[in-house]
Amino acid sequence: MGARIQGWWIALREWLVTGWPLALVALVGFWVAFQFVEPAPPRQLTISTGSEDGAYYNFAKRYQDILAKEGIRLDILTSAGSSENMERLNRDEAQVAFVQGGGMPESEQGEESGLLSLGSVFYEPVWVFVRSHVGGRKRLPTRLTDLEGWRIAVGQEGSGVKALAGRLLEANEMEGVGQPLVSLGGLQAAEELQQGRLDALFVIAAPEAPVVQVLLRSPGIRLMSFSQAEAYKLRFPFLSRLTLPKGAVDLTRNTPPRDTELLAATANLVVRDDLHPVLRSLLLKAMRQVHGGSSFFNVRGEFPAYKDTSLPLAEEAERYYTSGPPFLQRYLPFWLAVLVDRFLVLALPLFALLFPLMRVAPALYSWRIRSRICRCYGELKFLENDIKVHYDQGEHDMTALAALRQRLDEIEATANSLSIPLSFSDLLYTLREHINLVRKTLDRRERELEAAHLQQNGLNS
Repeated sequence: MGARIQGWWIALREWLVTGWPLALVALVGFWVAFQFVEPAPPRQLTISTGSEDGAYYNFAKRYQDILAKEGIRLDILTSAGSSENMERLNRDEAQVAFVQGGGMPESEQGEESGLLSLGSVFYEPVWVFVRSHVGGRKRLPTRLTDLEGWRIAVGQEGSGVKALAGRLLEANEMEGVGQPLVSLGGLQAAEELQQGRLDALFVIAAPEAPVVQVLLRSPGIRLMSFSQAEAYKLRFPFLSRLTLPKGAVDLTRNTPPRDTELLAATANLVVRDDLHPVLRSLLLKAMRQVHGGSSFFNVRGEFPAYKDTSLPLAEEAERYYTSGPPFLQRYLPFWLAVLVDRFLVLALPLFALLFPLMRVAPALYSWRIRSRICRCYGELKFLENDIKVHYDQGEHDMTALAALRQRLDEIEATANSLSIPLSFSDLLYTLREHINLVRKTLDRRERELEAAHLQQNGLNS
């Protein structure tokens, strides 16, 4: 039993000695693969929206519920609008934000901005509400130039409404001195318009927004139709042309009384380029759930989509729009999909390295054991050659034979001292047989020399 345990220990020791270089190679491969493994995603992120009575905030609340089910906490920051949202992204006060198309300065667009788009999520029509019969006019204005000299609310400071309204008015040469523009928006501006303290109001919001619903149903307030909608679309590529059909708001009261041409920007979900890729994928999943259905101006499946190209599209979004959500996230819970994905990134290169090493290891192990036997065989072969030379030359020097025997004894001692695993014992016993075979050759040679010496001594006497 002790011999068997010793044999096992010898085998284990040989495997350890053989395996440590392979283990070192595997560890180096593991370290290299680890450099490509993304760290675990954070469990919290912040989104900057708009006012609490706006569509951005309401949609963010729905995102919050979806992400909470996946163990991610979404903190919501209200803001004055897109401009403030962009500032928060640049200052890293928020990692995600709603940004209105056309509300980004050109200096903050492009790949150098440090921001990425996850896509557009819904249309934001440009609603221009006007009071009926302003200035004695009975005809409803159809061009922005028809509003020249009117008191126009263009949105709060820092809002996307004011940025886009400013660009549209500037294109009509109406932003100079003499045009009374009021920095006011939301329900407060709607009330001012209803009370007659404003003549017109720019609103950029989804049709479901409370301010839009209120003004569409307010007596004495009319919605302007853009007769030059196609021209605006050509001049501002981020704009789309939409038609609000006759009676779409209220069939009974036939609101609006005629088809109304509208301009529309898109609401875009923008992220910092250092946001974890897994969280980008999770946000895309939430976007699809919240915005993938049909609504007032879009059909099912139209959003999310890459409609506003002011910012580069994130790689995850590009893959998502091309082939859908990541494979693992389709069938596994989010946390498990992340864990498996990280493991695969780490394990695949490691396994690709380990499988060849595991095939090499047994051969290397066998070579190490056999090489010890082979060294003895090499010495034995040299000794056998020396015996043959000694015999062929007819030398009768007993001293030389004694030297050869001493070499053979050293080879045998070396063989006996070898620590060989039990599975290779046959090689050791075969070596010993061959040593005995050479020893018999030496014994025969020695007897022949002794006989020759006795014969020679008899003749001399």
